[in-house]
Amino acid sequence: MEKKNKILNIEEIQTYYGVSHVIQGLSMHVEKQEAVSILGRNGVGKTTTLRSIMGLTPPRSGNIYINGARTTKWQPHKISKMGVAYVPAERHIFPGLSVEENLMMAARPGNGNDAWTLEKVCDHFPVLAERTKQDGSTLSGGEQQMLAIGRALISNPEIIIMDEPSQGLSPLLVQMITDVVLKFCIKSGITMLIVEQNYRMALKVASRHYLMGTKGEIVKVASTKELVDNPDIIQSHLSV
Repeated sequence: MEKKNKILNIEEIQTYYGVSHVIQGLSMHVEKQEAVSILGRNGVGKTTTLRSIMGLTPPRSGNIYINGARTTKWQPHKISKMGVAYVPAERHIFPGLSVEENLMMAARPGNGNDAWTLEKVCDHFPVLAERTKQDGSTLSGGEQQMLAIGRALISNPEIIIMDEPSQGLSPLLVQMITDVVLKFCIKSGITMLIVEQNYRMALKVASRHYLMGTKGEIVKVASTKELVDNPDIIQSHLSV
């Protein structure tokens, strides 16, 4: 596969929290307009991988490339300006700011009629349209997740990185978020990297999956079809 097709390319990164060596030699890639998931048990380094990509916990060695630029030691705001939107598991809705203000803080110009604007986000997320003046931190968990995704979309990114988007949500809300991701993110051509404990959701939204063992070790790379046809792979690797 040619590197030029990879919007994200990670080569042998080593990431630490203090003296704790969390990611030990991780390599992976995501192609443009591809949806990829990282699956694994709690504590194996999935979130740390995303934090490494975003510059929040930079790796001590190894390389991270976004659209061909080596971003390994870049600050998060500079990585964001590369067209990377991050939806953390904690959602990080700004308290004291309305729904509209939370969205507009992230707004960036897009190209053409497909650009995401405040109006477009509200059109596609009616529940947010009804609450534009409400403090974003007072929304329900599912509404906050929609706000976090809408905030990512309004930055008009090339790639969205999502950490556990189904975490803490009811099955009905998980289905709603899955539909949002499929309809508004993937079908609009945005590249996606998603970390999920809920492998059923990951199988619905991603076409390729990295199964992570301890210390960021990739034990297998599989297609959705392979995992659907052989559910014992998930059972043996993830014990779920």
